[in-house]
Amino acid sequence: MSRAYRDRAVDEEEFRRALAGHAAGVVVVTASVGGVPVGVTATSFSSVSLRPPLVSFYLGRTSSTWPWLREADRFAVNILAGDQGDTAARFARTRVDRFAPPTRWTADEFGTPLLDGVAAHLTCSPYRTADIGDHVLVVGLVTGARIDEQSRPLLYHQGRFGRFVPEHEPVHGTTRGEPQ
Repeated sequence: MSRAYRDRAVDEEEFRRALAGHAAGVVVVTASVGGVPVGVTATSFSSVSLRPPLVSFYLGRTSSTWPWLREADRFAVNILAGDQGDTAARFARTRVDRFAPPTRWTADEFGTPLLDGVAAHLTCSPYRTADIGDHVLVVGLVTGARIDEQSRPLLYHQGRFGRFVPEHEPVHGTTRGEPQ
């Protein structure tokens, strides 16, 4: 980036306030390294590609979880359900056993921790990483998916967790307000 553009960048506080207006889905990324479960909350999750099926998330370079996740040969993206704000908060904290009760989870056939009650699980193999600014971009190849079709996602907005409530519920195969 040229110096002229760097000098024009908004300050950190203004940038944070602006981004707080963006509602984001909430995931917990989990893995097992040497039989030890690790996990962290992320709101920077997104799809990247359909062919191949890729997803991404960002972690701060200073994250205490990143050194562990970097060593994992697979990880899971647990897309949290609307009632899992406490789970998101627990996995965002440091110096706590995130997998102790009341966290409910099971390991898949490879030992990867999967959280109970989520909207979906995406199991992934590491695909690529890149250092970008003060974060690490992590891209995963999706190797499996389990979906709860009835679940609604947890959202993060203005520093708080909340549930997604659709503006219009389906009525006889259409959505209210939708042209027929």
